[in-house]
Formats: sequence, C-alpha cells, structure tokens
Amino acid sequence: MGAFVHLKTVSDLFKLFYSNKNIQHPLVAVVDFSKVDEHIRDDIRISAGFYSMMFKNYSKNNIKYGRKVVDFQDGNLICMAPNQIIEMDNDVEVSENMLGWGLFFHPDLIRTTSLGHKIKGYNFFSYEISEGLHLSEKEKQILYDCVLKIQTELKENIDEHSQNIIVSTLELLLNYCSRFYGRQFITRKIVNHDLLTRMEQLLNTYFEQEEALQRGLPTVEYLAGELNLSPRYLGDLLRSLTGHNAQQHIHEKLIEKAKDYLTETHLSVSEIAYQLGFEHPQSFSKLFKAKTQLSPLEFKQSFN
Repeated sequence: MGAFVHLKTVSDLFKLFYSNKNIQHPLVAVVDFSKVDEHIRDDIRISAGFYSMMFKNYSKNNIKYGRKVVDFQDGNLICMAPNQIIEMDNDVEVSENMLGWGLFFHPDLIRTTSLGHKIKGYNFFSYEISEGLHLSEKEKQILYDCVLKIQTELKENIDEHSQNIIVSTLELLLNYCSRFYGRQFITRKIVNHDLLTRMEQLLNTYFEQEEALQRGLPTVEYLAGELNLSPRYLGDLLRSLTGHNAQQHIHEKLIEKAKDYLTETHLSVSEIAYQLGFEHPQSFSKLFKAKTQLSPLEFKQSFN
C-alpha cells in the first residue's frame, strides 16, 4: 500500500507535479503530463479537494480507482469530483510515458457563478474511472482547444475579466463533455444493450428468487454494483437508451411482478407488498396506483 496524500488546494497539486514552478492562479491549473517532475515514481493514493479532469494519451502505467485497476492507455478523459481517491501505480519514470493534460479547478473558482449552481448536473464527475470518455481525434482537439484557451488566459496578467473568461471557457468544455458522453452512449450500442439485458436479468432473478422478501426493494446502487458501474453512469446510460432512469426501470419491473402476483396467486395485497420488499403495504398500493391508475385490489378484481 503506497502513501496517501490529500491535496487540499490546487496549489498543493501543482507542487506535487512541479518542484520548481509557481502556480499562476490559486484556484485553477493546467498540467502538461509530459513535463511533470520525474520523481513521482512510487505507488501513491491521492484525494483532492477540487475537481479534476485528466486526459492521458499514452501511458505504460495504470490508474487504480478504489480496488479496480483501469487500463487507461487508449486516450480516455476521466473527470473526478472533490474527495474521490485514485492511485497512481508507477513502475517507471512518469514523464517518459505520460502524454496528455490535466485541468484542475477548486469549487471556490465557480462558487458565485452560474456554473457553480449547475456543476452537480454534470453527472460524469461521479462516474468511475472505468467509465471514462472515449474521444475521437476531433473531440480530443475540441477539448484541448478549450484547455489551451484557459492556459493562455492563465499566462496573461490576471485582471478583472480573467475569472469570467476562465469560467465561461470551463463551462464550454463541460458542455462539450456532456455532448460527447451522449454520443458515446449511442455509438456503443452493442455494449450498452448488453448491459440493459443483464440489468433486466438481474431484476428478474431478484424477484423470482424472492430476494426482495429477504433484502427489501432492489436499489439503483445494488444494480450498479452488480453491473460494475457507478449509479450516475447507469442512470445516464439508461436514460439515453430508453428515456427512463434506473429507478423507473426498477418500478416498472416491480409493477409487472405485482401484476403477476395479483392475477396468478391468492396472496393478499399486504402479502404481495411484503413479497416485493415493501416495509409498508400502503407504500406499495400508492406506487401501484400511481403507475396503473388502479389500486392493487381494483386491478385484481378486473380479472375476476
């Protein structure tokens, strides 16, 4: 287990990468990975108090996120919210094997801006590293152009307009990332439809084996964990494929199973509710009526 380092500020990160450079802005920095100091060689686990966006174009090294080792050699972009942990697993000189860039910005940079209010809407900051954004050459250049604009602004004399220009360019960069993730959900249909099939199988098994009776209602976190995805990524993926989020899929499967119980068994409404994992029958009845416009009893009677 390597050393653990918490980088509280962007300045802390800059000092980690560059021993003889001064940061140009205390709240935002652009890092050229090919020019970082060569002393970062040992296993090191890092958490940061700021947002991180990292594009690695090539590396012989792996990045570990939690306990997962991620092969990150194919030019992916990863985005991390504050206080997530990654591990750099380096066996060789960093600067010899890393090409790419990093953009790091502190929440205080955007706190009083419109972007500060919207930042939590960029769900990709909560994705896992293995769910990185696969970029085409054109997309790489578009994002890099935004990064270069921020870097150029940082090299100029900071004035009253600097923050607005940096933040507006940052927001443009994030909006492009949202667009490119939308494209990725569409273009990786085979993989994504396989995930959708696996999720349906998981829900079928969950209810057929009566796990709900023992464990309660299935959760988005449970499904995401079984599929090795983050809950946010699963939700966005499903929304792009079906128009419904993960919770809606759970509810649809639950209602279908409830209809089976109501029409094929002699169980009471309360017994069905407990069978499906509800703690209170009233909650089941409320959800069922919201989805079908009928109470469970009314639905059952309609088949008699």
